[in-house]
Amino acid sequence: MSQTLLQQLLFAVIGLGVLLAAGDLLVRGSVALARALKVPKLIVGLTIVAFGTSAPELVVSVKAALADDPGIALGNIIGSNIANVLLVLGLPAIIFPVSGKEPGVRRYATAMLAATALFSYFAYATGDLNAGNGIALLIGLFLFLAYAAFRALTGDPDPVTTDIDEFEAKGPAWKTIAFLLIGLIGLPLGGGLLVDNGAAIARQLHVREEVIGLTLIAFGTSLPELATTVSGALRREQGIVIGNILGSNLFNLLAVGAAIGLFGGASGVAFDKFALMQDVPVMIAAALLIAGVVYLRANIGRTLGLIFVVGYLAYMVVLARTAGI
Repeated sequence: MSQTLLQQLLFAVIGLGVLLAAGDLLVRGSVALARALKVPKLIVGLTIVAFGTSAPELVVSVKAALADDPGIALGNIIGSNIANVLLVLGLPAIIFPVSGKEPGVRRYATAMLAATALFSYFAYATGDLNAGNGIALLIGLFLFLAYAAFRALTGDPDPVTTDIDEFEAKGPAWKTIAFLLIGLIGLPLGGGLLVDNGAAIARQLHVREEVIGLTLIAFGTSLPELATTVSGALRREQGIVIGNILGSNLFNLLAVGAAIGLFGGASGVAFDKFALMQDVPVMIAAALLIAGVVYLRANIGRTLGLIFVVGYLAYMVVLARTAGI
């Protein structure tokens, strides 16, 4: 491996670190500001927290679409959704069994399946995400938010809005402002480093960009979800574990997918043929797995959690073999 490749990998990792840290600070600062302005917790949870936790995927995918790196833009969504189910759900289940019986998760599972179906339809029917597809995904997002808000207002528990306080930046006003500024500046800087060097790594290795998007970038942008779910498993807070994954996958498909379509230019962002044959089907299978757990009100124990993790590692091996690495 050449020194140039090592440097690109180092800069990509630095970009990822900046991206994740800035995203976390932006969410915490935004929540603190919203709470100071007396915005209801429900609205904060369904907007700032839900969108903010998908900020790394959003920034990376939009930057990649604008830079004409479609493999990274789409691979990030697909790979993150696969990693969220097989790895981010599998690891906590090894620590402590995860239950699909938690209140409020079934509607998120249904919405996530619908979003997966819509995203996959665009992949196979049109072969890309264009402006029209982006608008359709955005409408789907607004419809779900309105429905979730209605259900929450009627007293039904919502897995996204139950832990707002843990995201809030405690302390004086200057701290909130500092968090916001660092987040707003750091997100595009980190995203730029990650995308530019990720694309350069793909060229160095002579592999399709999707491989970098599905592996390095997708795993990296899934790290916040992994940290949250492992922490939830250690505290035996099962609703946080499965609700976090469902919400993240839903917003990746609808919010990040919409952004790619709207910012991807007149011709849209095209799916690679290998993605259609291999990666999108794995994403669909992962969505069906987690939805099945929820609908059957089943538990994911240590054995099944281990199977999920091994399945993710096997998928990584297949990606490496098909890429010729």
